[in-house]
Amino acid sequence: MSLRALLLNRWLKLTEKPHLKRASLEQVRRSFEAKARILFHAPRGTAFEDRILDHQGHMVPATGIGGVSEGALILYFHGGGYGFGSPRTHRAMVAWLCRYAGLGAVLPRYRLAPEHPFPAAVEDALTAYRSVMNTPGGVILGGDSAGGGLALALLGEITRLGLPQPRGCFCLSPLTDLSLSAQSVHDNRSAEVILPADRAAEMALVYLDGADKADPRASPLHAGFAGACPVWIAVGDTEILLDDTRRMAAQLKDQGVAVTCVIEHDLPHVWPIFRGLLPEADRTLRQLAGWIRRL
Repeated sequence: MSLRALLLNRWLKLTEKPHLKRASLEQVRRSFEAKARILFHAPRGTAFEDRILDHQGHMVPATGIGGVSEGALILYFHGGGYGFGSPRTHRAMVAWLCRYAGLGAVLPRYRLAPEHPFPAAVEDALTAYRSVMNTPGGVILGGDSAGGGLALALLGEITRLGLPQPRGCFCLSPLTDLSLSAQSVHDNRSAEVILPADRAAEMALVYLDGADKADPRASPLHAGFAGACPVWIAVGDTEILLDDTRRMAAQLKDQGVAVTCVIEHDLPHVWPIFRGLLPEADRTLRQLAGWIRRL
């Protein structure tokens, strides 16, 4: 682990984790947007454009990132516990991935809870995919945290509905089980430097709004993936969501899916978003880009 990672972990545990534990949802939304503008920067010259993803009249606003090669496209779902975050908070990280992989991307602005609880996010994700699934060169699904869970839930729906499979799906520190009952949620409660376990469980309940935690569209750990595309997943070993990745990888492998599972030591939740601040972030993005190019 680099010295920067050590210092970042301490800073996050002293500042970000207490803020996420105590702040109101609106405060979290505003602060995340502000911090993203200050801390996260796309490659020089990156072009962002507003887009509308439309399927049969269901429209989802999105942010597009240029640089398409061979027509392939990354469809990326931002994290934020289904209650905060936006394409703007994550577009810098995705722009770097696009630069390394030689692809373009689209980041849907899916509806958030509590204003729009489950299954609104899944409905928007499916609309987004249907609108781009015939892209020449194919589509690569991606996401982080709750957005990683959403990408996997979408992959489960694509498989269930018999839609054309994406070329691959990647997830950074995904939330795959909204019961938050995995052993790592307890074991890593103190070691986790960003996510307060109690607040994560609270946001899951808000998003579900009474729906079944085991619904595969909410908790993709319970989805069917036989015949699905290759999946790449990364997580840190001190995250409360460590077992969400471990169990998800095992479930995918049991169903015959080709899985690459990366577990890094003592790195923060969704560490690639800290590209430019953390050397491990750049390394992981380049590693992921290599996997994407090999698809």
